[in-house]
Amino acid sequence: MKTRIASLAAAAALTVSAVAVTAAPASADMVPGSTTQFYAYCSVDILGVPVACTQTDLAHSSHVCQYVVTSLGVGLACVQRST
Repeated sequence: MKTRIASLAAAAALTVSAVAVTAAPASADMVPGSTTQFYAYCSVDILGVPVACTQTDLAHSSHVCQYVVTSLGVGLACVQRST
């Protein structure tokens, strides 16, 4: 059980790092009414956590994201868009 918890924690740490690196600033559509949220396309989902995200326009987006500060550094908080 401890090994599983440790591997999940390691996966989460790597996910936060990968998301922060992959979502480099680009020309993204901002969410109307929000100054911090933007549309993104996340091509990979690991244990319910989106990774490999890139900023995009509304028409091509799969998630709504915003940068957040965590104990591991800067990461992304993303929520899947409903279509």
